[in-house]
Amino acid sequence: MSQIKTVGFIGTGIMGAQMAGHLQRAGWELQVYNRTKEKAQKLLDGGARWCQSPADAADGADAVFTIVGFPRDVESVILGENGVLSSASAGTIVVDMTTSEPALARRIYQQAKAKGVGSLDAPVSGGDVGARQATLAIMVGGDREDFQRVRPLLETMGKTVRHIGPAGAGQHCKMVNQILITGVMTGMAEAFTYGLKAGLDMETVLGVVGSGAAGSAGLSALGPRVLKGDFEPGFIIEHYIKDMAIALAEAEAMGLDLPGLALTKRRYEQAAASGLARKGTQALCKAVAEKNGLRFGR
Repeated sequence: MSQIKTVGFIGTGIMGAQMAGHLQRAGWELQVYNRTKEKAQKLLDGGARWCQSPADAADGADAVFTIVGFPRDVESVILGENGVLSSASAGTIVVDMTTSEPALARRIYQQAKAKGVGSLDAPVSGGDVGARQATLAIMVGGDREDFQRVRPLLETMGKTVRHIGPAGAGQHCKMVNQILITGVMTGMAEAFTYGLKAGLDMETVLGVVGSGAAGSAGLSALGPRVLKGDFEPGFIIEHYIKDMAIALAEAEAMGLDLPGLALTKRRYEQAAASGLARKGTQALCKAVAEKNGLRFGR
């Protein structure tokens, strides 16, 4: 089992910068690329090498991690002309942590394998808090041998790290996660709006219902933000819409009818159209409350 020393990291946004920071502090040598250099500045100040392209970040790296926005971004940074696979050496492992399409994960796996490069799809759940505290849930698809090689790095970034199955299985698992969240977010938006209209002290209400059967990690993490009127992103609405679109397309391909997911996607699209596309997913609560003449925060 080869030792991983140098790590390429592509995507240093809200979550990626925190995740890469954990690797850096644990002692791995980083070479980083991001479209906006300023977002990687803390890593550069800590000794990371700035790279001019994804190919540059992969050059000489033992493992390359990517966490970008959309499937088109994943395809570009990994399979593009100056992408990771254009310079990755045999034996390198590419780990895409973006929530993306299972079919794309399988295509990347096949093209990587043809070059002697390992490929894992390893989307995460836990948002900005999980990234900052290294408590992410990481769901991994690909060859188990490759998973075992990068497992120490994954466990530096997350608390729950599991190999789910072959290439694409990590992305399918993330779709399960995202479908579950639709119920939490829709329920929170409507329940909080109901409580406001009823004149309840919502902080007291949240403390009570959050400790009972209605409690969830999502409610605990985002509920207090909503009540304070804090809709800044840990995970942005337009990315969640992307995830729901992927889940619906996969469901259709499997012959499934998921009306709850479709309804939540439409509600988020309406929220995005009202100017909330770059706000956190909890901003659905804002959209529903305002539609009913109410508002959160003081």
